[in-house]
Amino acid sequence: MKPRTSRTVAAAATAVLLLGLGTACNRGSASSGGSAAGKPAIGVDLPRADSDFWNSYAQYVKQDASAEGLNTLPVSNSQNDVTKLVANVQVFQNTGAKAVVMAPQDTGAIASTLDQLSAKKIPVVSVDTRPDKGDVYMVVRADNKAYGTKACEFLGQQLGGKGKVAELQGALSSVNGRDRSEAFAACMKEKFPGIQVIELATDWKGDVASAKLQSTLAANADLGGIYLQAGGVFLQPTIALLQQKGLLKPAGQPGHIAVVSNDGIPQEFDAIRKGDIDATVSQPADLYAKYALYYAQAAAEGKTFQAGPTDHGSTIISLPNGLEDQLPAPLVTKDNVDDKALWGNNVGK
Repeated sequence: MKPRTSRTVAAAATAVLLLGLGTACNRGSASSGGSAAGKPAIGVDLPRADSDFWNSYAQYVKQDASAEGLNTLPVSNSQNDVTKLVANVQVFQNTGAKAVVMAPQDTGAIASTLDQLSAKKIPVVSVDTRPDKGDVYMVVRADNKAYGTKACEFLGQQLGGKGKVAELQGALSSVNGRDRSEAFAACMKEKFPGIQVIELATDWKGDVASAKLQSTLAANADLGGIYLQAGGVFLQPTIALLQQKGLLKPAGQPGHIAVVSNDGIPQEFDAIRKGDIDATVSQPADLYAKYALYYAQAAAEGKTFQAGPTDHGSTIISLPNGLEDQLPAPLVTKDNVDDKALWGNNVGK
């Protein structure tokens, strides 16, 4: 399922709000534009600035907050450091935030901060990551287990069910890293038992990924595939390393190492077009920003939601500690890489 364009979603959302829908709704559509005057303050923390995906998300946050006339406090960036995130959230509390948007990279360590915000009745929207514990008003996220399964199925087919695959895992302290890794492993075991998976933990760090992949290539000259759990961090160092080793051969040619990624950034699309990599799963950076801000505004206004299908092609599910809006994330290959509905084709490179 492909995500709708921002223009289509915004138009539908404006129509919904003009109808005056109240609380207990399940629409999941962004509010209409207007002045920030009189609107509740929203604190937004960006998780990092070393990833093309998250930098794109930051652009969309700025764009959508302005377009919707939201009252956002100065945006902070926790730089993949939970202690900075905690400090940034404290600033939001001190400056009157009525809702907070965050994307905690360590989903276990943020629990006590979520408890503090809950005690102060400040609702939290978590983007892309699902906190292990602590109340959340809404998680805006795609199905990360599906990422791992789609990557497995694609690589398994490319390798004909035999050979070796290196998996550049994200941080296993993150629910995303765990979901992708567990789903990838389970799929390979069930559907492609003839493929050996070489798991490389990276903590979402490109330099660590490059060093471990270099060692893996040296020890496994017959490596047939690579799974990048985060193209925004791993794509450039992986392509640079393969090129350096004389292993960057176009898709379809003998000796090509099949590569499937996650993120859906423009650089991945260019790499697919060139034949450097074969596929990626597109995380909707545009919809992450749009609905994170929408739900934060709704939370600050006291609105509520319930589990079930939304009007923007997703499903809200119940969690032990809140709700999660699971947005669509399509597989992108050479067959659909030029689809204008994909956010990666609508953002600056």
